[in-house]
Amino acid sequence: MDSQTAFCPNPDCPAKGHEGKGNIRIHSRQHRRYKCQECGQTFTATKGRPFYRLRHRQEVVVWVVTLLAWGCPPQAIVAAFGLDERTVADWRQRAAAQCQQVHEHLVEQPRELGEVQADELRVKRQGAVVWVALAMQTATRLWLGGRVSQQRDRQLIARLIEQVRRCALCLPLLLVTDGFAAYGTALRRVCRDKVERMGRGRRRLQVWAGLCYAQVIKRYQKRRVVAVERWVKEGDPEQVESLRHKAHSEGVLNTAFIERLNATLRQRLTSLVRRTRALARRSATIEQGIWLVGTLYNFCTAHESLRVRSELAPHRWQEYTPAMAAGITDHRWSVKELLSYRVPPPRWKPPKRRGRMSQAMKLKIMQWCT
Repeated sequence: MDSQTAFCPNPDCPAKGHEGKGNIRIHSRQHRRYKCQECGQTFTATKGRPFYRLRHRQEVVVWVVTLLAWGCPPQAIVAAFGLDERTVADWRQRAAAQCQQVHEHLVEQPRELGEVQADELRVKRQGAVVWVALAMQTATRLWLGGRVSQQRDRQLIARLIEQVRRCALCLPLLLVTDGFAAYGTALRRVCRDKVERMGRGRRRLQVWAGLCYAQVIKRYQKRRVVAVERWVKEGDPEQVESLRHKAHSEGVLNTAFIERLNATLRQRLTSLVRRTRALARRSATIEQGIWLVGTLYNFCTAHESLRVRSELAPHRWQEYTPAMAAGITDHRWSVKELLSYRVPPPRWKPPKRRGRMSQAMKLKIMQWCT
């Protein structure tokens, strides 16, 4: 137990989310509990993680989550480990919530994206059909996020573009998609900022400079591709080629990387297979699987196209995950490390009160808000 790497999870504590400030003490090594000197509350070492208040060993939970993320049916896990189906579903939900928090905390940070590819998946569900929209950065193969909806409409695409915007800096950006027209409208509405103006009135919204949008439309005949059309709908064609060159994209405009990611998701999630008897009953199950597989793809899966030849041994290769290529981490995470990662809560904000502020409140603000 290391008190320097722990932080207080109490939402009302001024010291919540702070590490190495000296306010955390070891309360009980036998029960693995810490104590916050600021608020006086104790908490277990697994607070805020998927292992919280579980009776099974952590290794068993890691094994089950790993099998779920690599396409093993829950019925096989139940038969192999002697667990209940509700237990496996609960662990999947806990792991998906953890993966979503890690993704929002580490991946959804402003960075230069360059070229981004997006696409949708048509997924069968029991008694219905749902659509899954995905986006990824081409240069690093980083999965930027995904959304699930009952309809393939503008709302679904707008939610996906908003997720991409949280990952992007206000720099030249290229979006490559299929022929769905909702992408262009959503891109122009989401990727814009307010322009400062003199005097009264509401500030005008201006689209990002250097925003480019291209479409790759495939024509089919008897389930075979007979023609491919490529159009630059937004931006300068020369800037499009410049962004593709920075992203190390070879050849013509394509959506090959996002289509390969679609194949990976269909391979690892049994509910996404085209012809399967393991259809999901609820859309929430599909969304949980997307978060689980997508986050493990970013942090725990080495991508073959990202590997680099070793300088000391030319016959050996150094493997990279998409998160390593994007500069988020410096090593390949294990599934246990991903599930054990503690996402800090939002920092404490002093309450708004009328009148003069007390000296004790001023000291708290100086200590925990600066």
